[in-house]
Amino acid sequence: MPAKNNNQHSVLFVCLGNICRSPSAEAVFRSQVEKEGLENNIIIDSCGTASYHIGEHPDERSVVAAQKRGYNMAKLVARQLDASDFLKFDYILAMDEENLNRINEIKPVNSKSTTGLFLDFHPDKNVSEVPDPYYGGAQGFGHVLDLIETASEHLLLHLKKSI
Repeated sequence: MPAKNNNQHSVLFVCLGNICRSPSAEAVFRSQVEKEGLENNIIIDSCGTASYHIGEHPDERSVVAAQKRGYNMAKLVARQLDASDFLKFDYILAMDEENLNRINEIKPVNSKSTTGLFLDFHPDKNVSEVPDPYYGGAQGFGHVLDLIETASEHLLLHLKKSI
């Protein structure tokens, strides 16, 4: 990850294995940031709390669902959350409560990162978690993208206020 300057924000999306939800969020948010011409202002990455899939590319079903909507996940590779991430990222956003709890368990005391649920940025307060589509059918991956697209729009609006 490149060094961050004072005019930048940094966002890390986190799920369990970093092969479905968090790489989808990274791809969608990166696309929205690039469409706004803000790629030099917002650093984006994703990871998982578990080590199951380190070094693997995103789940093929996530890739296919993303491609259908014009998102590119080709260069993404799974990695695990590391204590150093808390010094690099302004926002560390979990896809669900279980992963948020894991994030907060390893969060160093000197961290300046804001941790929370990604869907805290979603306007529908009846949804709080991005469901894991891994064990479901193809429609689950589309639903995940629906949630991520909307939350990404609102996260971007939030960040643009201070760019």
